[in-house]
Amino acid sequence: MRVLSGIQPTGRFHWGNYFGAIRQYITLQDNQQAFYFIADLHALTTIRDAAVLRGFTRDAAMDLLALGLDPAKATLFRQSDIPEVTELMWLLTTLTPMSLLEKCHAYKDKLAKGLPADAGLFSYPVLMAADILLYDSDLVPVGVDQVQHIEVTRDIAMKFNLTFQREIFVLPEARVMTETAKVVGTDGEKMSKSYGNTIELFEDAKKLRKKIMSVKTDSTPVEAPKNPETCAVFTLYKLFASESQQVALAERYRAGGMGYGEAKQALFEAADQFIAPARERREKLAANASYVEDVLQAGARRARAKAQVVLDRAREACGLKKRGV
Repeated sequence: MRVLSGIQPTGRFHWGNYFGAIRQYITLQDNQQAFYFIADLHALTTIRDAAVLRGFTRDAAMDLLALGLDPAKATLFRQSDIPEVTELMWLLTTLTPMSLLEKCHAYKDKLAKGLPADAGLFSYPVLMAADILLYDSDLVPVGVDQVQHIEVTRDIAMKFNLTFQREIFVLPEARVMTETAKVVGTDGEKMSKSYGNTIELFEDAKKLRKKIMSVKTDSTPVEAPKNPETCAVFTLYKLFASESQQVALAERYRAGGMGYGEAKQALFEAADQFIAPARERREKLAANASYVEDVLQAGARRARAKAQVVLDRAREACGLKKRGV
């Protein structure tokens, strides 16, 4: 069963990225049928600085490898290294109803806020469909808010198959990552770059502690009992701590006599210990940029070998000759 997912290089990865997606990528890589790409073409809808995009893309590759993505098990590549994806996007676009794209959340939300929406954002779901269909993907791990993208992909694929009266594309299934932990930001809301409330995965210890100490808490006095289940600090602590550690800290909350500063220190120590091995691996990767690029190029070769087979099926169905013929 082939698994596929992509992640945008629009900034350094934070705790929400890891617990919401990257951890699942690593869990699903053991079947040696996992394709993961750094979605730099998608990032063009928001990043218009070439140096920034290249830097974020390099960082994304190093971060993923440091966090445990194994190129011997999974195929890791840059989206833009696969020219087949943009050609397939055009073939799909010719059959995609505008009414389908007008219903997509990102486009609708931007219009509702009175913000300008360009053609890239409007056609974004078609590029996403090409990403998925190009590798005969069976399973696409997504959050609940992204299920619509898989539904759109299936709609486009079914229309293509029906129009040309053959099974050109595999219909993917969404794997909804309902088991993912809730990751709140420093303000207590969902952790998101757009909210400016993130804690990056590879912050150095000094910056990490400063960010954690800024997590919003209520004004309950030190001596009073506190409810761990309504506290953002404890919610984040659960991401890193063992069950016994969680129970012990929860008891401290309920007993009273503990300030939030003590809980934040416990969170800092747990998070710093958790990320330390990955931080060390990342430092080694940063000193070996050629290895990282070799991984991406090898991944692109494997991805293109599959992509060319699928694209040829679609070209032939449309009446275009196969490449190189």
